[in-house]
Amino acid sequence: MTREVSRPVDDGPVHHSPEDDILAALWEQVPFPQLPPDAPSEIKDLVTYVENPKRVYAIHRASRRHDLQLLVEKFIHQLRYGCGFSACTTPSCFNCRKRIAAKTPVRRYNPTSARTLAVFLASQDDADSRLCPHLHPPAAPSDAVKPLVFDVRYHVSSNDATNSTYIGSGSRTKPTKGGSGRVVSKRGQATTSGNPLSTQTSRKGGSQYHHKQPEGPTKDEASSSSSGTPEMHITEKWVSKDYRSFAANVFGTVAFKMLEWLTPNNMQAMSEKVAATDNIFDARERSRAVSSRLGDQSRKTSPPSVLSTPEPQNQASTRDAPDTHRYPTSVPSPRSEVTNFYQRVHPEHQSMPNPNFQSLPPHQRRNSNARIRTSSVSKSQNKVVPEPLVESIGDETGPMSPGIHTTQPEKVSKGLVRPPSTIARTTSPMTENDAHTVGDMKFSEPSSPGSHVDEYYPQVDGVNGEETSSSADTTRSLDTPDESHDDQATNGEVESTSELDSYLPQSLSRLNLQAINFICDVLQEDATSERHILEPQTISGFDRRSSYRLKSWRRKRKPQASYPQDLKFQWKLFAEQSIFHVLSDPQALLDSFTSSNGILDSQTLWYCMLRLTRVAPGLVFDSLWMALAGLFAPPKALQSMRSPTAKVFPRHQKSYTNAEAASLMSVCFYALVAAAPLVTDPRQLNDMSRIRAHGLSLAGGGAVARQPMSLCLQYEDAFTDDMALRLARRLLRVIPTRRHFDELIDLDLDLEDGAKEPDVVEMLLSYLESSTHSMLNFSKAERSMHEKRVPVLFLDWARAVMLHEWEGKPDVSGDGPFGGALSLIAAMYQKRQSLLLGDVHFRCEYFGDRLDAIQMPVSWLSFTSTKQKVHLLDYPYIFNPAALVSYFRAVNFSRMSRSYEESSSLARRVEAIIEPGSLVTDAHQKNVLKGLLKVPLTKYLVLNIRRQNALQDAFDQIWRREERELMRPLKVHLGEDAGEEGFDSGGVQQEFFRLAIADALNPEYGAFTIDERTRMAWFLPGSVQPDWKFELVGMLVSLAVYNGLTLPITFPKALYRQLLGEPVTELHHIADGWPELANGLTNLLEWNEKDGSVEDVFVLTYEFSTSMFGKPITREMDSSRRTSWPQFSIHQESDPLPAANSPDAPLVTGDNRNTYVSDYIRYLTKVSVAPQLAAFARGFQTCLHPKSLQLLTPSMLQNIVEGTQEIDVGELRRTARYVGWDAGHRTIRDFWSIVKRYDENMRRKLLEFVTASDRVPVGGLANAQFVIQKNGEEGAGGHLPTAYTCYGTLLLPEYRDKEVLRERLAMALENAQGFGFA
Repeated sequence: MTREVSRPVDDGPVHHSPEDDILAALWEQVPFPQLPPDAPSEIKDLVTYVENPKRVYAIHRASRRHDLQLLVEKFIHQLRYGCGFSACTTPSCFNCRKRIAAKTPVRRYNPTSARTLAVFLASQDDADSRLCPHLHPPAAPSDAVKPLVFDVRYHVSSNDATNSTYIGSGSRTKPTKGGSGRVVSKRGQATTSGNPLSTQTSRKGGSQYHHKQPEGPTKDEASSSSSGTPEMHITEKWVSKDYRSFAANVFGTVAFKMLEWLTPNNMQAMSEKVAATDNIFDARERSRAVSSRLGDQSRKTSPPSVLSTPEPQNQASTRDAPDTHRYPTSVPSPRSEVTNFYQRVHPEHQSMPNPNFQSLPPHQRRNSNARIRTSSVSKSQNKVVPEPLVESIGDETGPMSPGIHTTQPEKVSKGLVRPPSTIARTTSPMTENDAHTVGDMKFSEPSSPGSHVDEYYPQVDGVNGEETSSSADTTRSLDTPDESHDDQATNGEVESTSELDSYLPQSLSRLNLQAINFICDVLQEDATSERHILEPQTISGFDRRSSYRLKSWRRKRKPQASYPQDLKFQWKLFAEQSIFHVLSDPQALLDSFTSSNGILDSQTLWYCMLRLTRVAPGLVFDSLWMALAGLFAPPKALQSMRSPTAKVFPRHQKSYTNAEAASLMSVCFYALVAAAPLVTDPRQLNDMSRIRAHGLSLAGGGAVARQPMSLCLQYEDAFTDDMALRLARRLLRVIPTRRHFDELIDLDLDLEDGAKEPDVVEMLLSYLESSTHSMLNFSKAERSMHEKRVPVLFLDWARAVMLHEWEGKPDVSGDGPFGGALSLIAAMYQKRQSLLLGDVHFRCEYFGDRLDAIQMPVSWLSFTSTKQKVHLLDYPYIFNPAALVSYFRAVNFSRMSRSYEESSSLARRVEAIIEPGSLVTDAHQKNVLKGLLKVPLTKYLVLNIRRQNALQDAFDQIWRREERELMRPLKVHLGEDAGEEGFDSGGVQQEFFRLAIADALNPEYGAFTIDERTRMAWFLPGSVQPDWKFELVGMLVSLAVYNGLTLPITFPKALYRQLLGEPVTELHHIADGWPELANGLTNLLEWNEKDGSVEDVFVLTYEFSTSMFGKPITREMDSSRRTSWPQFSIHQESDPLPAANSPDAPLVTGDNRNTYVSDYIRYLTKVSVAPQLAAFARGFQTCLHPKSLQLLTPSMLQNIVEGTQEIDVGELRRTARYVGWDAGHRTIRDFWSIVKRYDENMRRKLLEFVTASDRVPVGGLANAQFVIQKNGEEGAGGHLPTAYTCYGTLLLPEYRDKEVLRERLAMALENAQGFGFA
């Protein structure tokens, strides 16, 4: 016999891989997907042959289930028994728990608890890393098979009058409740057997067949043996269970126990038990055959108490063959097994002939061109356990034990055990005909709720004729079409299959729009698509949308004829294989969804994924998850022998460029986007995004928008799907991995400059921004909705992964899925305008609501982010603006408290030194010591300010102060030289800053200009004031912000952008400060030259002009960014500047107008005021931590500095407090009625009269101190209302009527200035 050249050489156990043996066994058993004969001719051009067993979907699924069972077995052994290493550090290992507990007793996990934890650990990403490195593979069977009892019973037909069963021990019983053992039923119901006597006996004996046996068979026994079929039954010993325990009722079911039962070790133990039971049964059969020869005499001597059952006449007696086994031992062929299973599921087609079965028997497959094949020489150590074909690709109704060849009791090789089915998720009740019998071993299981065991090996199996592609539902796919239909459907048009078709599985090599529509239509028409919970359930009717008028593919069939069931499942098997083959292969994905111009247009790609996810979502997500594994291979530049990283990546793997990686990631992202509910209302889409950002499943109103409960639950189903989340996690993990590769390439000095590739996230987002023409015809409203839907759902999936991965800490992993999600959000935030996103779309209030608002921002100041660890505050746009303001103020308060505590602690120590009886006794030395330590001992920053010289006094007392003094709490003494009395509780500080800022911004000083229209202040170009004064003004603003005060100033947003280090380049950056200029430049950019040239209509020169002290100054703008503006303060003795440039300045044309606008904005906001702006920025950063400013946006910083000028009277009334008044008093009602009719100017005067500031503080009016206190009754002189501005208290007398109150209040507001006590 010659050795096959194409197969691996078999030189013994050393050269045999268990994985190869499993693949070889499955290759012989599974039904091969073949293109059905009624396929359209167009699809045949895309058909290819699958030679690698790992690329066959049925083999892949079965192997994965087998690996899951081995992993669960290892985890159970690790949890219950440990590794045996005394210094183990694996937390889940029993030896580690024992070591940590020291001498404390450690309770060992019971089997159910260990199984629960093992399933959880095996379902995590990278589950192998959680295994103990010192763990030895379990060699003995687990405790799960110890309670199993094996027995042979006769299965009596349903026409038996007594409906009894013959038990191998010789007793006849009827099914009753309360039996001692559970019969493992495939129907998911717990049934018991045995009469009361036998039940009690078996409880004492501990087994169902080890009780006392009668010496001979009775009439009933003989009748049953002749009328029934012997079957192998497995029962469990009765154990007590807490039915209130969730874990006991879920993980204690047969479905989960099979994860342990069907492992190689346990299968070997079960095989030995079956062999022993078989020998006992053979001995009893021989004894029964001898007893049956006694005939009527034995029956006449039977006790009268024994019930007799008439023997059915249509049953053959078993006495003719006493030594024959009562259950078959041969293995069914693939055809018969699949056909039998099909007939069990569909009994109405039991008589359907299937003569044209295409799958070949195992001996022909061994000669095929498969890469991995089994040996033709049989070896005891490599014996494949024969089992039915359906078990290799799963069972419709749940986990099922492989068939056991009872005539071969020898030990089975552990590596060759057939992969069992995984956990079933019960979705509907099962019918009586769905009981699954493999050979003669019959299982019946108690009902158990569905469970999704593992995200690595997820299977959601349907039952009762309902399929899921991620489950084992391809068992219904028959390779044999109906002969009658073959003749009717093809009518001679279907070509005969080649010889190669019968040897190798077939699949589509790539997918296009027509192929996707055809496959999805076939699965939907045949009702063989996967059951899922995504909405909408089906997508159809889009064939008319093709803009290229592509012809739709149709099967060759007669419209009136009913389509045979076997062909339906052939199409299902072929469709699932095609989806798996293409979507799990990165190169096939690129061939399917990319072209020479790049990836398909956004909407067409989304539509393709939408159709696929509505017929087989689990299969799509799992296949794409496999395809993403190729993106973790390093680029070719890092695998080169010249690269210093060659030792890190020694193996040459298939690598992909960043452009190809971005294309693959786009396909995966669009699959996730398609999984979300199809919402067509933009407002509803944004509301659902806000609800998910709060970490909510349902929103009942309040701050979060209200949406229908059904839609909220649909979102919850989509974004918590295990398969989709697993895909999203791996997809986001690709981002930091590819960026690490790029950094390694940058460090390689041998690489050329052109070798650097663009960032993968930038390329990914470029596909979103591109506006290529769609292959499908969508309406304008649909295209607009799609442009809004995709970016929002990208962010929703990133948030879903973050919420799933978050451990409750502000520092998170930077190189995992969480870090990838943050990187994606950061890149999208930079391009939020082009992606049509607002700031609100990026917020995730879930984190802000659960983090400490005081300690977290303070600890962030000393946190240094790395590639491995990043802080959430490094991405401030995911937090609510109110939360960011509170974090900013918490940082300032923490620094202020630290300075105060340091000075207080020093003061206590100094006081202990100089107190009487201390070491220092000389009074002069004590005074000298106090003088030297005056600055460190001061607890507050105290400013004594005269009202008439507020700015000058402030400059004199702030200039050259130490930083530690400025960090202390501020106290202001204002106007005390003139006899004013004021206690600084905030109001005096507000008054001081109002006076000082008003003087500083006075245009007469020549430092700032005030726009007459917008009332905004800006630096005067070339100001005569020295730079240090601008620095002091910035220091005043910094001091106010540091102490939580708002200022009566108005600066344009351009200033705050530059204070935060953000560029000012766009027209909308200057629109608030220079609205007329912004409008003029906008008209210049939008001008259509068809109506006239730019130079003729606008007549502009490439110059920047301004007025300095009434004199116009014009300079030609230079794009080199190295120019400076003339400064009078620096060049005081220089000659006067010329009024204008030379007359040969270039004109602004249609070609250079964009550059002109950019340069004009730069000269306006930076070049012309560069020295003044730089000095102001230095002073502004004096009291504020530079890192804390990173939390703020320009708008937020503007609100912190200036407050809010709009005053809501209703909110002010809700936050007001009363002293001596009642809220329902007539005077109070009249007061609010008068204030409600005030205009904005009078409202600001009222707020300034009471609180010394006309601006709403940060956080709203709730943070303002507004108290109305009763001040007696109206006297003869007509007292006016007064105020304690220090305390924010209005002293309001009780007036006789509303008109008098209006008159006196208006008079007080118009003549209010200074401090005093009324």
